[in-house]
Amino acid sequence: MTAEWWFQDDDETLVWDGRPRWSAAIGGITAGVVLVAVAVAAAVLVDPRLAAGSLLGVGIAVWQVLRVRHTSYRVTSRAIWHKQGVVGRTVRRVGLPQVQNTAYSQSVTGSMFGYGTVTVEVAGGRDLKLRRIDDPETVRRTITDLIEDTDTDRELPGSPEQWRDVLSVIRDLTTAID
Repeated sequence: MTAEWWFQDDDETLVWDGRPRWSAAIGGITAGVVLVAVAVAAAVLVDPRLAAGSLLGVGIAVWQVLRVRHTSYRVTSRAIWHKQGVVGRTVRRVGLPQVQNTAYSQSVTGSMFGYGTVTVEVAGGRDLKLRRIDDPETVRRTITDLIEDTDTDRELPGSPEQWRDVLSVIRDLTTAID
């Protein structure tokens, strides 16, 4: 995997790197295999030219494998990255300050085999989903810990004296209104 699709600032560190499990392609592979079987059966029973339909089945299966192979997730000390795309490429970066909430979910099989989805709620944008990743609870906790660390590192703008002046103005306005 090349790192050309994401950038890293000098003081930024890579915390977690992952991708969907290969099992994410099983549905498409199954559909492709069924289509190949139907095309071969139709070729044998009806017309040999129908065997060409098996190419569509192979294409569907290969597409699903490539789709999973070309999906990547990264969590850095400043952002969460999601890259996907076989023919084209879509890269999404969500800075940690824009993250409002995180959650993870696991299906019954996900609980049995240790995979699931981490959902990141983004302020002013659509949610980011890290689908079918290993150990989603740990990944969610990692993101949450990073958010809490950046929250404690933030300083309020201005000096205490400036904030006292703001408080004084608000008190004066409240008195004038009453």
